[in-house]
Amino acid sequence: MEKNQELDQLAINAIRALSIDAVQKANSGHPGMSLGAAPIAYELWANHLKHNPKNPTWFDRDRFILSAGHASMLQYSLLHLFGYDVSAEDLADFRQWQSKTPGHPEYLETEGVEMTTGPLGQGLASAVGFAIAEAHLAARFNTEEHKIIDHYTYVLHGDGCLQEGVTSEASSLAGTLGLYKLISIYDRNQITIEGSIDLAFTEDVSKRYEAYGWQVLHVADANDTKAIGAALEEAKANTTQPSMIIVESKIGYGSPLEGSAATHGNPLGDENIKQTKEKLGWELDLPAFSIPNNLQEYLSELQDELGQAETEWQETYVAWTAANPDLAQEFNECFEPNIEEIQNDPEFWNFSGKQATRAASGQVLNYLSKKVPGLIGGSADLEPSNNTKIEAFESFSAKNYSGRTLHYGVREFAMACIVNGMNLHGGLQAFGATFLVFVDYMKPALRLASIMDLASLFVLTHDSIGVGEDGATHQPIEQLSMLRAAPNTYTFRPADGKETAAAFLFNLKEQKPTILALTRQALPTYDQSSGTGTLHGGYIFQDCEKEPELIIIATGSELEPALAAQQKLTEQGKQVRLVSVPCLDLFLEQDDDYLGLAELSASPSYRIRNLLSINIEKCILI
Repeated sequence: MEKNQELDQLAINAIRALSIDAVQKANSGHPGMSLGAAPIAYELWANHLKHNPKNPTWFDRDRFILSAGHASMLQYSLLHLFGYDVSAEDLADFRQWQSKTPGHPEYLETEGVEMTTGPLGQGLASAVGFAIAEAHLAARFNTEEHKIIDHYTYVLHGDGCLQEGVTSEASSLAGTLGLYKLISIYDRNQITIEGSIDLAFTEDVSKRYEAYGWQVLHVADANDTKAIGAALEEAKANTTQPSMIIVESKIGYGSPLEGSAATHGNPLGDENIKQTKEKLGWELDLPAFSIPNNLQEYLSELQDELGQAETEWQETYVAWTAANPDLAQEFNECFEPNIEEIQNDPEFWNFSGKQATRAASGQVLNYLSKKVPGLIGGSADLEPSNNTKIEAFESFSAKNYSGRTLHYGVREFAMACIVNGMNLHGGLQAFGATFLVFVDYMKPALRLASIMDLASLFVLTHDSIGVGEDGATHQPIEQLSMLRAAPNTYTFRPADGKETAAAFLFNLKEQKPTILALTRQALPTYDQSSGTGTLHGGYIFQDCEKEPELIIIATGSELEPALAAQQKLTEQGKQVRLVSVPCLDLFLEQDDDYLGLAELSASPSYRIRNLLSINIEKCILI
């Protein structure tokens, strides 16, 4: 289609008008970045981003991540204008209960939103995971004749994201890996909530990112869409480095409050909105959340043109499938591995002797690597201790994107974000690993995994004071309580290999955020341990002959002393039931009559643990 500069500018101003009207109606929100960054976003979406509004989940689309999630109305306006399932009524419902346009973008709630953002920095950090996923799948499945994986990850962020330490962690790794299909667009308006960034952020970001190994480009004026477009094309032309495009903008552009922190997180007010629209040349008589008919027609034509990219890809994909049937089968299994075959394979459940559950986890990972072609992951520089090396495949590196063992470096927070990004991208079952005590570094990303309902998997070893001589800094005592308090997160503390294998199986089957807390010390392999029971969260490990007088509940390494206690009490004539509960949350989701929950509450019970209890158990409710 023939581009029309006047209508393109009208579209940019439509983004601005829609955004400030929505924030004003909600009496809450962040209009400033939407006003300043609208030309950046429109130039990207209209002329560079490969996407199809009629099929938002097309696999080879470019990914767009708004790391500065507070500017959500910028993204919602784009989605509306480009024909996604975001109506004018949805814009008017901005920040309202159960609307498609929540205060910050939410994955699965709004069509076209690739991930939940809002906690600053995590969008940019997770974008590294998206880029790793694209590079890995492209290296494995593209052929000289056909490219079925060939897309970019774009992330739009502001000054605040770059002040978060997690962006330093992730960007450093991205530069090391040469992730050249990752393009960051930095909306540099130099304002945060408290005022000018000079208050707390005076570093030279260009030099910092050049030191990370990135290409850094500059655009002097956010309203210069030609310069923005040229920078995007220059970034795409670089095939050895990720790119950051630094764009100088004005927060609250066009409003009487332009350049002021007052536009960051407050409605402009009716009079300021009127003056803003006048300055932008927006038709004042046009009802809120409406756009001119000629602009609607122009954008509809643009939407049809955008869909052509998928049509061409579908033709390529059909040809690739016909030419590479084995690769096509493997590619499909990256999305849908044969879980039933794994569950029914005796080898999957085959453990013997005394073995640390971290060692059992390594055994399971290496078994699954041959059955789950999308399995990829590694450790935050603790692979020999975490047992996370995938032996049959090489490491992922700048020289070998097909490798399946990742080396995240000492970057726990970034690792968790990157795992989320890979799982969001699709086609991979990604995991990360470190010591359980260091999960504190990862907590914000675990929370987003929970909110987004991702199948992110984290292998956390050295799970108790059994760590021993490393001392208090490395002995986790409160971390399990924190993890078990997290909603929609399933924390497993297995007692042996079979329970460990079942925890991995749960993650594959249920596609839920999953955490494995594993031992450093060797534990017995029990004949009576149950994979099926573990998939219910808990089960009767060893029962008594009659009705129980006492129930002992234990998890992980504490099952061994609990079994010894149960046996000694049984010798004394007591009726004692021993219950293994490797995953408390999953156990509590079962029917009330499963394992006699009512009976559990009626019988005296003792819990054996090597960590702090949740304080509510010590309280008397009045």
